[in-house]
Amino acid sequence: MSYDLAVWEGERPADDKTALRVFRDLYKHDIDTDAGHPPTERITAYVTALLDRWCDLTEDDADTSPWSTGPLIGEARGPLIYFPMRYSMAEEASAFAAPLAHSMGLICFDPQVGTLRP
Repeated sequence: MSYDLAVWEGERPADDKTALRVFRDLYKHDIDTDAGHPPTERITAYVTALLDRWCDLTEDDADTSPWSTGPLIGEARGPLIYFPMRYSMAEEASAFAAPLAHSMGLICFDPQVGTLRP
């Protein structure tokens, strides 16, 4: 089981309902497509910052990475990254990932419950 977060570039939606709509639109346009949208510079920088904290799953010999897939950058397309983390580490990892996104001017959204993360 995993816990997923979505992080994207753009203006912060006014509410959770709007955020869900924006997430679905971005997902349809950038993730759920055959088009190869490379991640933007800001999303790439975000992934780099995540990997500065925890190693990529592809390099995790000690089983300490919270990511459920690797390489993590492979989950990023265009202005969006939608990434899973191991459920056992989700609380700690998301508590780092959400404020990091905010500090970088990105939007963090929890698609499981349909809410913006502070």
